[in-house]
Amino acid sequence: MTRAILARDSGVSLRYLAQLEGGEGNISILRLRQVAQAMAMPLEEIIRVGPEQAAELTLLGQFLARLSPAQLVDARNLLRGAFEKTGRRQRIALVGLRGAGKTSLGKMLAAHLKVPFIELAEIIEQTAGTPLSEVFSLYGQAAYRRYERRALEWLIETHDSFVLSTGGSISTEPATFDELLTSCFTVWLKASPAEHMARVVAQGDRRPMGDNREAMQDLERILVGREPMYRKADATVSTSGLDIQQSLAELLKQISA
Repeated sequence: MTRAILARDSGVSLRYLAQLEGGEGNISILRLRQVAQAMAMPLEEIIRVGPEQAAELTLLGQFLARLSPAQLVDARNLLRGAFEKTGRRQRIALVGLRGAGKTSLGKMLAAHLKVPFIELAEIIEQTAGTPLSEVFSLYGQAAYRRYERRALEWLIETHDSFVLSTGGSISTEPATFDELLTSCFTVWLKASPAEHMARVVAQGDRRPMGDNREAMQDLERILVGREPMYRKADATVSTSGLDIQQSLAELLKQISA
């Protein structure tokens, strides 16, 4: 495609395209999308950093894009079954928001199964060599995500079995969450927003409320946003209205099933 044809089809001037090719054009997302559409290429391919992806991955992406949501679920389950990592069932990971019971239930489950109980946050701190609060304040969210991924990979490489309590936001990092789903038997500990909040406050942490009058609405929005990924877990245990022993019994039933 000549530059003149690209300018015509994209609506971006010849002069600006020359600057863009030379690495000097400060292009907007909207104009970059116009260029990508004119070249019949996905926007993510235009801005890819690193080597070109394998042809098989490109074709697989095109194939999956044609499937319905229900077919995508079946396809993912088939792939996960075909390439499931050895010992996945012996590594149990609990996911969910704060206050769902990941720590208290996790410790009881680990004692029952006679396997180690591990807090992913503690491994992240060991990996980073500093408390989580310092990781965020000194290095930012991106660094935290890198340490989280490294910590999870290290655990999977070095432990054949455990009960793992993860951070509530692990589902927001697709690559790390996929590693968790394919390497561990995951359980979503689910509770209502009101119970999440009440349990955190009962533990002595009043920060969720603070001076924020919209704290409950914020929590509800977070739960709605993360629920689609949480639902990808192997099992779901609702702890709403249950005491700790009842929740443990339900958790054990789901794991056995």
